[in-house]
Amino acid sequence: MGIYRVYATDDGESHLEELNLEQYPALHSMLNVAEVKIQWWNEPRVMDFHPLPDRRLILHLTGETEITVSDGASHTFRPGDARLMEDTSGKGHSHTDRGPTSAAYVFLQD
Repeated sequence: MGIYRVYATDDGESHLEELNLEQYPALHSMLNVAEVKIQWWNEPRVMDFHPLPDRRLILHLTGETEITVSDGASHTFRPGDARLMEDTSGKGHSHTDRGPTSAAYVFLQD
């Protein structure tokens, strides 16, 4: 299990970093939750580079999803992994499911 962050910098590039929970106290208590959803996809999804319209924490429940950021880094997320998606501007990331997947989405208010 890992906790990761996808974020954009001022130059429009997206980056991926592994987070240490002790060094990221905002994840200890999520006070700005707008909505929580659990979603299942029977068919794999493939999406080209895109930023997200909002910040969200995604908790992977089943399946595998590969995320590639615009700086070229990629990571395969598996059940138990969490990713804090903060690339709401810039080039964004690409997304490829490796089969059916499910995840819990925690939509965050700014």
